[in-house]
Amino acid sequence: MKSKTKIQKHFLFHLGHPAHYQLFKNVIKGLSSNGHRISIVIKKKDILESLLQKDGLEYVNILPKGRNDSKFGIFLGMIKTDFNLLKICLKNRPDIMIGTSYAISHIGKLLSIPSINVNEDDWDAVPIYAKFSYPWASVILSPSTCNNGKWGNKSIKYLSYHELAYLHPNWFEPKKTVASSYVDITRPYFIIRFASFKAHHDKNVMGITDQIAHSLIQKLIKAGNVYITTERSIPAEFEKYRLRINPLDIHHIMAFASLYIGDSQTMAAEAGVLGIPYIRFNDFAGRLGYLNELEQVYQLGFGYNTNQEVEMLDKVVELLSKKKILDEWKNKRYHMLKDKINITPFLIWFIEDYPYSARIMQENPDYQNRFK
Repeated sequence: MKSKTKIQKHFLFHLGHPAHYQLFKNVIKGLSSNGHRISIVIKKKDILESLLQKDGLEYVNILPKGRNDSKFGIFLGMIKTDFNLLKICLKNRPDIMIGTSYAISHIGKLLSIPSINVNEDDWDAVPIYAKFSYPWASVILSPSTCNNGKWGNKSIKYLSYHELAYLHPNWFEPKKTVASSYVDITRPYFIIRFASFKAHHDKNVMGITDQIAHSLIQKLIKAGNVYITTERSIPAEFEKYRLRINPLDIHHIMAFASLYIGDSQTMAAEAGVLGIPYIRFNDFAGRLGYLNELEQVYQLGFGYNTNQEVEMLDKVVELLSKKKILDEWKNKRYHMLKDKINITPFLIWFIEDYPYSARIMQENPDYQNRFK
């Protein structure tokens, strides 16, 4: 849905993670096609620059060396990011700044530029981020399931998930030709994902150990092929299962899998919204509202803490024994999509018409239903 406004605006997006680009890429294209000016600033993180370069988008890397995730490293990175963003905003002042970013909150407050902070994680799962960004944000935009704690008074909730910004059927159509160039789609196959747990909010968080991975593989290999995608190093015995792909193609591969098992939050949610059964195994299980909803309300996946290894492995066996499980999950996905709005046009409208859009949502949250 296009906004009725005819005023051209300058929007600055701050992206700190590849997932942020996935969230905003269609929003950026929509705002640009509506005649608005877009600036993108980033920090070095994984494949973020590659994604922007592939789509031919101009950007400024304001933290090209990334940061150390120690407390001192976070603080130093924050100072550098704030300073570099301040220089950009003083030179070429945007009308609104958007992102999952503490810097836009700081500089926005300093220069009286509205900042829209978009986050899907409950505040107590990312307490440092919440503490250093939410107090100065103009508005916090998050899924209806998200607990923003004492900052709830400046929160606006929407009925969707970040992952639907790029995996909603309006935006993504999985291609068997892409998947089959990497994996054998004629047989059932299973994806195992290992996260690195190096972010500051991952302190004391554990996931799938090599020993547990070995047990998983022994169960899965009897029913189909196993493919591993990983952020961390893996033992030599697992190398034959490693999936070496263009990261941009992972969703095509995931869309035809029979089961996803991993300790990554984002990939679990991606599997869920694609209608693929998932199991996530880490110490965030039960702590994130949007994943709890996918698991408890729509029953698209299952979350287990690391002290529930036996229960997790039993669930794997149970799911492997189910007949026509993908048909069952397709039906569950249908009901989930029926309840959710198409978040991309909603975000385009909200950003384009801000602050008017915020007032509408505060007075009448059901207004968002027109984006279904």
